[in-house]
Amino acid sequence: MTLFFNKMERGKPGDPLSEKKWYLILKSLGLVRTKQVARLLADETTLDPKEAEVALSLAGKITGRLLADGHTVELEGLGTFHVRANSTPSDTKEEVTAHNLKGLKIRFIPAAELMDVVNKASLRPASSIANDAE
Repeated sequence: MTLFFNKMERGKPGDPLSEKKWYLILKSLGLVRTKQVARLLADETTLDPKEAEVALSLAGKITGRLLADGHTVELEGLGTFHVRANSTPSDTKEEVTAHNLKGLKIRFIPAAELMDVVNKASLRPASSIANDAE
């Protein structure tokens, strides 16, 4: 499995006069949509693609594999996942290598539908849980 990166020269955010350094930036190989993920789920099971959409308990396995191969993954109604890199800066483009990588993080951007559900949730103090049990 392979992740691909580009080299990008950036300055300090908010300071246009700051010295620019070169960073390792991951390259997405494209967006993988829900139906494509379902087809991959179907390939892993005896389910047809429509049943595979219901069987998203395998989504973690498939999503992890796609992320490790450099893709961005969108699950309809849930959100989009992609891998971000933390890297040490270099003074020149030529100095940027895979060794600049400090760590990887999975970034999740929730779908509008998911945010709508969360934003409509009511809030109660945790202490009220004990009051409900009485």
